[in-house]
Amino acid sequence: MVRGTKNLLTKYALMKLKYDFMGYSFNEVEELSFHHLIVPAKECPALGFGKGYFEWNGALLVKNTAHPYLHLIEHHDLDRFEAIRSEIIDQKIKGHISEENLKAIDDILTSFELEVLNGSKKPKIKEEYTKRLYKH
Repeated sequence: MVRGTKNLLTKYALMKLKYDFMGYSFNEVEELSFHHLIVPAKECPALGFGKGYFEWNGALLVKNTAHPYLHLIEHHDLDRFEAIRSEIIDQKIKGHISEENLKAIDDILTSFELEVLNGSKKPKIKEEYTKRLYKH
């Protein structure tokens, strides 16, 4: 396990909470993946950060739901991606996963999903992407 990942698991008590920084449930640590928040993975080597797996540079997301969904949103709606990223960073600043931030993330995701349903966006949203801790 990468050190930054282990630190995030411990500091944010993720194994006790059983949900990630976006409010997606998981059971085993193997279900999580590291999402680069500040310095993107592709830029880390050139900046001298190796692969960039540092606690300050990431959050743990469920690798089959939250993580690919966030990247799908990044590709189709950069403003919403940045808003979610900001909410995750806010939780890291607070030092805990916050109900307030999770609800804000759900609001952002819900508005994205409504736009897709109304046809103004084209991506395919998998049903499992819509199953999260906070859901309107």
